[in-house]
Amino acid sequence: MKCMNFRRFDPAYKNSGKVGLQRGNKLEEEVWRTFADKPELLREVASAISEHVLNDDSNLAPVDDDEETVEADEGRLLTRVHRHRERSKKIVDKKKDAILKKTGRLACEACDFDFQVAYGARGSGFIEAHHTKPVHTLRPGDKTKLEDLALLCANCHRMVHVRQPWLSVEALRAILKAASEFDAKNTPEAA
Repeated sequence: MKCMNFRRFDPAYKNSGKVGLQRGNKLEEEVWRTFADKPELLREVASAISEHVLNDDSNLAPVDDDEETVEADEGRLLTRVHRHRERSKKIVDKKKDAILKKTGRLACEACDFDFQVAYGARGSGFIEAHHTKPVHTLRPGDKTKLEDLALLCANCHRMVHVRQPWLSVEALRAILKAASEFDAKNTPEAA
């Protein structure tokens, strides 16, 4: 089926009067553009993926355990194999629209950080969507509702997921409030 998805981009296939499958992943076009005219690169990447799967070898550069080392080899292009759970951009956009209509701004539901206030036009409309029902727990046919999403800044989103069990937005908000109260009591002005 994946090959039929790619055929919708193949000019030779289309010139024969056929169309291929039209409903594929949006990244398929990027993959087609990257590899269609580069069979050697495709073979090299496919071999690297196969080798990784068969040998469970991450092909990472060795790490120097010398505490004096202050440099590392980086930037080498690696191909990784991983699974990714599907998410809907449409529902995230609808959540943002609903919050904008309700509050007039997109701010973190935990710490109130507003990307547009901090970064101007560059931050306009930017905020991350957190699934309050973990995506890995959803079963085929389950639906995500707007109330299943929370808008969080990148820092708060990372703190929710830093270790399991994941924090609820309410628990993170309580941590931030406690830290803020502690800071307020322990500043020189408070003395």
